[in-house]
Amino acid sequence: MSAHCAVPRTAPIAIAPKPPRFPPSRQNSIHLDSFRNGIDSPESDSVSAFSIPPCEACSARRSECVMGDDEESCVACLVAGTECSLVEAPPSRKRRLNGDLETSNSKRSSPGRSNISRRRHQQQSLSVASASTSLIEDMANFGGPTLLKRTLGLQADRYSQHIGPTTDFEPSLINLSPFDPHDESLLARGTLRRVSDNDTFLLLPDHSTPGYEHILNDVDEIERIVAPHGRKLLHLYFTVVHPAFPILQKNVFFEAYERSHREIAPPLLAAVYILAINWWDHSEELAGLPRPNVRELERLVRTTLADAMYRPKLSTIQAGLILSQRPEGDQWAPTAQLVAIGQELGLHLDCTSWKIPPWERGLRKRLAWALYMQDKWGALVHGRPSHIFASNWAVKPLVPNDFPDVEWDENDVEERMEIEKGRVVFTQMVNLSQILAEILETFYTLQASQEADAAGAQATQLILSLAKPIQLKLKEWYSGLPPIVRMDSSIQSSFHQPTRLNSIGYMHLAYFATEITLHRRIIRSMDASAAAATASSSSSSPSPAPAGQAGNSANAGAPAGIDPYIQHICRSAAKARLISAMDFVNRLTPAHLRAFWYFASKTNFALIGTFGSLLWATSPGKEEAEWYRRRLGEYRWTLSVSSKPGEGKGLTEFAMGMLDISTGLLKKLPEKPSLSRSNSAVDMDAARRQSLLALGGTGVSGASGTNAGGIPRSGLSMSMSSPGSDDSESDEEEGYGNFSATAGMAGLGE
Repeated sequence: MSAHCAVPRTAPIAIAPKPPRFPPSRQNSIHLDSFRNGIDSPESDSVSAFSIPPCEACSARRSECVMGDDEESCVACLVAGTECSLVEAPPSRKRRLNGDLETSNSKRSSPGRSNISRRRHQQQSLSVASASTSLIEDMANFGGPTLLKRTLGLQADRYSQHIGPTTDFEPSLINLSPFDPHDESLLARGTLRRVSDNDTFLLLPDHSTPGYEHILNDVDEIERIVAPHGRKLLHLYFTVVHPAFPILQKNVFFEAYERSHREIAPPLLAAVYILAINWWDHSEELAGLPRPNVRELERLVRTTLADAMYRPKLSTIQAGLILSQRPEGDQWAPTAQLVAIGQELGLHLDCTSWKIPPWERGLRKRLAWALYMQDKWGALVHGRPSHIFASNWAVKPLVPNDFPDVEWDENDVEERMEIEKGRVVFTQMVNLSQILAEILETFYTLQASQEADAAGAQATQLILSLAKPIQLKLKEWYSGLPPIVRMDSSIQSSFHQPTRLNSIGYMHLAYFATEITLHRRIIRSMDASAAAATASSSSSSPSPAPAGQAGNSANAGAPAGIDPYIQHICRSAAKARLISAMDFVNRLTPAHLRAFWYFASKTNFALIGTFGSLLWATSPGKEEAEWYRRRLGEYRWTLSVSSKPGEGKGLTEFAMGMLDISTGLLKKLPEKPSLSRSNSAVDMDAARRQSLLALGGTGVSGASGTNAGGIPRSGLSMSMSSPGSDDSESDEEEGYGNFSATAGMAGLGE
C-alpha cells in the first residue's frame, strides 16, 4: 500500500482526443474553461482579445453573459426578472489582454447590442474549441496531476474519510506531519490530505475494499442492458431531470463517458439510466422500442451501491439521491445511510475555503443541500426524526457561482432559460426546506409535543405564538419567488410550448405541503385544548346551562375552552390554504404532470386530502362538514383525471388511495349538530366582540401585548389569505365560487 502511494507523480502526457460520441452541438455545449485550473494555453490571450464586457449582474456572478433573442436583455437577467444593465446604455468597457477593464465614452445602441451578441457567440465557440482538447488530454492521463486527481471526492483510485475532532487522530499531531506541495502526507494507515487549517481527510486505496474486483464487470453489464440506447437515456436525464435537480457536474460526467462508460461509477450510471427510463415514451426515438430490463438494472444498482459504501465518494451520494427520486424508490433507512456517508465525505462542513478545485466546491454544496432536503422531506413524509441538526451543519447558502458556468448549447436560448429556471427552482426548494425544518423542530419533536401537552388548555395559544414568525417566513418566501417560476407564467408557457416539460410543480406543491404541515398542528391543538378544558371544567362540576340558552351562546360550535373568534380565525386560515392547494392541483397541465417531480411529491399530494379530512373531522357543525365532504370528492376527481397514463400516474394514485382510506374512516364519525347560518353568523359576531373586549381594543391586528388568555396579540393576526385565494375569504361556500374541479387539468378528462 505504501509503495503504491509513494510512486512519484509525472507530468501529463498529451494524447489525441477520441472522436466525439455525441453530436457536435452537444459536444460544444460542454463548457470547460472553469475546470482548467492553472492550465496555461497559448490561445488564452488571443481569446480574451475578443472578450465583450458582461452586464453588471453577470459580472457580479462571474458568469457567462449571453444576449436574448430580443437583444434587449441578457438571458440571465431575463430569467431573474431584473433589469439588465445593457438596456440602460452605460459607457461600454473594453477588456485588455491582461484582464483589466478600461472605460470608454461610447454608448451601446441597438445595432451595437446585436454586434455584441454576435461577437460573444464567436468568442464562446473559440473558448470551447480551445478548452475541449486540453481538458480531454489532461483528464485522460490518470497517472499524473490531472483534474480529477486533485479532487477530494472523485478520485478514480482512492476514497476519503473526514477526520473528526474526537477520533484517534489528534489534530495538533496532524499539523506536525510533513505535507508535500499537494497538501498530502503519507502515513502507514493511508495518506493525509489537508484541505484547510481545520479540516483534514484520510485517503485510502479502493483496491482493498469489498467488491472492487467486480467494478468493471458490473459497469459493463449495466451498459449492455441499455445498449444501444445509453446515450439517448443520458440525453433524457439531462433534459428532464438535471435542470431542476442539478446534483451532477454535467461536463465532467460527459467527458468521462466520452472516453469510456467504465469511468462512471456503476451505481451512478445505473441510477441515471433507471430514472431516465421513466421518460422513455417522451423520446421520439425510443417511444416505439422495447424498454431495457429495469429489474436487472435495479438488482445491479443495489449490489453496486452496497459495495460503493465501503469506498464512498461523491458519486455514491449522487447515486443514492437519484434512486430516491423514483416514485417507488423512497425509503427512510437508505436516507440515514446517505446522511452518514455524506458526513464521512465532509458534506456537512463549510468547504468555501478548501484547497480543492472550485467546481468541486460548488458540486459539494449542491450535493450537501440536496442531502439536507432528502433528510427533511423524508422526515416529513415518513413521520420520523430528522438526522441533520443545525448545530452540526455549516454549509453556506447556495450562490450562482456554485453552479457550472455553462451547461447548455450556446446557440439555444430556450435551453439556457430552462436550466436557469431549474436552478432557481432548486435554490428556492432549499430555502423552503429550511422553513420546513424549523416547523418540524418547533412543533413535531418529542420535546415540542411534551411542552404542548403540558400547556393543557393553553396549548393553542402556545402553538399560535410559535407559528406566527414561521408563517411570516413562508409569506416572504412565496412573495419573493422570481416571476419565471410562478405558476401563472408556467401555465402560459405550457400552452405556448406544450412539448416542453415544466418541473416547477414540485416546488409549489412542496410549499402547500409546508403550509399544511403548519396549520395541521394548529387545528390539532384546538382539540387538545378543548379536551384539557373539558377535563378541568368537569372536575369543578359546573352547573349545566339551561337548554334554551345553548343555541344562543356565543360559544356554540366552538370546543370548550377555545375562544370562538380564535377558532374562527384558525379554521378560516386553514380553509384558505386547503382551497389554494386544491386549486393548484386543478391547474396542473400535462407539461407539469409529465415533468420531473421531487420524491416527496407523491405524499404531498396525499397530504392535501389528509388535511381536508382533518378539517372535516373537526368541523363544529353539519353544514361545514358537508362542505369539506364535497370538496374532497372534487379533489379525488381531479386526482383521478390527472392519473391518466403518461401524466403523473404514480404521483396521484397514491394520493387517491390515502384519500379513500381517510374518507372511509370519516364515515364512522357521529353525526354533527346542525348550525343555522343566521344563528352562527350572529353568534360569531358576538364572539368577535367578546374577543376584542378581552383584548382591550377594537381590532386584533392593531393591538399589542397579550390577551386575557396570554396569547400574543400579534399571534392572532395570522393571515387568512394564501396564494391563489383572495385576501378576504368568505366563510360560506359562496365565497369559493371560483373553485371548480372541472377547470384546468380536470376539465381535460371529460
